[in-house]
Amino acid sequence: MAITLFTMARRALTYLVLFMLVILTKNSFSQDPAFSQFYANPLYLNPALAGSAYAPRLILNYRNQWPKLDNNFVTYNASYDQYIPNISSSFGVLFNTDRAGGDLLTTTSFSGIYSYSLPVSRQSYLNFGLQASYYQKKLNWDALQFGDEIDPVRGFIYRSSEPQPANTSLSYVDFSAGLAYSYADLFFAGIAVNHLTQPNESWYGDNSSNLDMKITLHAGGIIDLEQRARGRRATEAATLSPNILYQQQGNFKQLNVGVYFNKYPFVVGGWFRHNIENADAFIFLLGFQYDSFSIGYSYDVTVSKLKDASGGAHELSLRFQFPDNRLFSSRGKNRGPMPCPQF
Repeated sequence: MAITLFTMARRALTYLVLFMLVILTKNSFSQDPAFSQFYANPLYLNPALAGSAYAPRLILNYRNQWPKLDNNFVTYNASYDQYIPNISSSFGVLFNTDRAGGDLLTTTSFSGIYSYSLPVSRQSYLNFGLQASYYQKKLNWDALQFGDEIDPVRGFIYRSSEPQPANTSLSYVDFSAGLAYSYADLFFAGIAVNHLTQPNESWYGDNSSNLDMKITLHAGGIIDLEQRARGRRATEAATLSPNILYQQQGNFKQLNVGVYFNKYPFVVGGWFRHNIENADAFIFLLGFQYDSFSIGYSYDVTVSKLKDASGGAHELSLRFQFPDNRLFSSRGKNRGPMPCPQF
């Protein structure tokens, strides 16, 4: 009985902490799901990266964070984008769903993205991106369990005194923007600002829970490890790509530094993610790419205080790149993709 009671109390405490700190407290803020394979989810990273492959592409992503916990975080993501040379523009769509605490809180969003590519010089380009999103959040109130429901002998038998919101579903429209720069096939950088309007996410109808803006800075380069032929990098050539990513949302700040090693058709990568106040995780990636298809798997090795209880995080990405037949172009422009990594 003591073990059962302890298990029930721990489960109730887990729900209560999640409920109080993430959902309903008046001083809380929401944090967007984060992907370790950030370049394998380019439209989610920065709307200015829409069309960066120049050929049509479909990308699918899956992340399972802290699988050892009973109520972990699972995120699904799908996107499609395409560049149209005649108007130097790209269009994309992005779908994302995130389940926090099992099915306790579900967030679903659908986005439409437009980006414009501006040549700065013969080898450098600027991409400007705009994103409009529709969000819907659903709270499964019946799944919540609180400490004041527990009887020491009979378990969960009491009704909680926690006030239930009148509406357990809310929706809103949101906007984001981004900028990306590329130089030849050597250097790339970008900045994105999500949640420009800071929409209200309060379950109780007040203005106490606005969604904080998220600022993303990312940059990297590609270093040849083999000599080029006629000034061109061969597909099979080995390369290194050092990268850095910084994100800030409210009081939350995160820094990722790492490197990809590419030797066609394989890619391996490693990063260190630091949440400024404390170390978070080492990330390891193994990817395979062949022709128009690529698949990547990464694992987060948690090094924070949650390392013994979380189980890290698993992430999987799939990319399908369709033939670039210049259907929308009568001028036959032949331009290579931005040099961003695929994972």
